[in-house]
Amino acid sequence: MQTTSWVPLFPEQASTFAWQVDALYFYLIAVSIAFTVPIVAAIVFFALKYRETEKFATPEEMHGSMVLETVWSIIPFVISMTIFLGGAIIFFNQYTPPDDAMEIYVVGKQWMWKIQHQTGQREINELHVPVGRKVKLTMTTEDVIHDFDIPAFRTKADVVPGRYTYLWFEATKTGKYHLFCAEYCGLNHSGMIGSVIVMEQRDFDNWLSGTVSGQTPVEAGKDLFENKLGCASCHAGGQGQRGAVLEGIVGKDVKLVGGTSLTRDDQYLRNSILNPSAQVVEGYQPIMPTFKGQVTEEQLNSLVAYIKSLSPNAATGAATAPATNSAAPMAANTNSAPKPAAPAGNSNK
Repeated sequence: MQTTSWVPLFPEQASTFAWQVDALYFYLIAVSIAFTVPIVAAIVFFALKYRETEKFATPEEMHGSMVLETVWSIIPFVISMTIFLGGAIIFFNQYTPPDDAMEIYVVGKQWMWKIQHQTGQREINELHVPVGRKVKLTMTTEDVIHDFDIPAFRTKADVVPGRYTYLWFEATKTGKYHLFCAEYCGLNHSGMIGSVIVMEQRDFDNWLSGTVSGQTPVEAGKDLFENKLGCASCHAGGQGQRGAVLEGIVGKDVKLVGGTSLTRDDQYLRNSILNPSAQVVEGYQPIMPTFKGQVTEEQLNSLVAYIKSLSPNAATGAATAPATNSAAPMAANTNSAPKPAAPAGNSNK
């Protein structure tokens, strides 16, 4: 006996805000139908009723109606505002990661997704997460623009070269869900697919303990900072220090040469590693070399994670493992001899 498999019209709802996105979408469909059907019917009706029956006939003069014009101005305004407010609220909820989210790093590359957990486990084209727990993705790309799209969670975000973008979700059902690149990224774009595997917390913990893990991002960043890149020689303090001490700087504002101010967030740390002369901290000299081309995106993630771990109380996203001492690279505004606003990035190149 044959069974017929139907393709669902809409993907399964599997995240906390999936129903909100669907509700807004169905509301837009309802509004479109509510306007389209009467308008088309009116066009047909009036085209028939007032069709030409006499050549050069003089039509009856008509005057406007204040009531009618008021009604058809107010109703569309109210509908438009409900659409705007609904969309704004959903957008704000979707793209404002909570501070207590579990952070996972994602690097896009033609044509795969490289993923690393805070505990060091790495995955390619698969993302394992626990159900009922907030997850924040910190994403970047090694080459072109990609787009991380999970239809069942009703969320997606561009992954852009040279910067970090963020995505968060809380899965509500265990299961395996499609992961796509939703931005054309080259000839094999259609093959850049994967899976998000949602597990019970106990199963997820077992998966973490059963997979082979190397260094955590913080440990890898510390190794780069202290040994492979030599950042500690300028940032770790002591008589020979030429750069800023980096403990406790993340999440705080810093004043740059020229009078502008920035918040020390992930993007600031990244820019300070790759282009330190672009954001020199007031009181320091632009002496830090660039690490652009010397570190990979995954190494950058590790360096940023390590520097953030030096500020354990900063509300900059998911917590990272406690840091050791040693200053991290990056423009800082602390004591010490003049130094540019950039750390010795996370890299082992």
